[in-house]
Amino acid sequence: MKILIETERLLLRELEYTDEKDLFEMDSDPEVHLFIENNPVKSIDEITKVIEMLKVQYIENGIARWAVVDKLTNECVGWSGLKYFNQPLNNHNNFYELGYRFKKKHWGKGFATESSNAILDYGFKNLNTDTIYAITDPKNENSKKVLTKLGFDYKETFDYEGDPTDWFELKKTTWENKNINR
Repeated sequence: MKILIETERLLLRELEYTDEKDLFEMDSDPEVHLFIENNPVKSIDEITKVIEMLKVQYIENGIARWAVVDKLTNECVGWSGLKYFNQPLNNHNNFYELGYRFKKKHWGKGFATESSNAILDYGFKNLNTDTIYAITDPKNENSKKVLTKLGFDYKETFDYEGDPTDWFELKKTTWENKNINR
């Protein structure tokens, strides 16, 4: 297992097929999917296909969503990472989008903020990008709090596949200024 990033409490690495049960636990929970298409997975096969898709993204883009592993328990508690969009979204193309998802039992522990901080640092230092974006459902107050804490600025609400979606932006200069004393 190749560890890509280590934080105080977490290990971040590429997702593996051995993560299927943990991802199924997370993605079969209707509450986890409340703000993301409201379509929980029904089988491990669906998770296997997601991992296969992510493995292709690792090869093609050098990055994708990563497993977030609790160092104390070695449990995959969810995923976090950057997705490269080479198709248009909200009048943007060829950009990185931050995303995260965690098992409900781990909500409120700061894992989204901790893992995302490390991923943003990695992204700005290694991916030759000046801006990273994020999207969320306007009703997902907890996700919006995480994004604001990370330094993202709300830009607008746009129509994404028929649903209103909040668009956030984080500039590298803002990130560097926020973290100058880290």
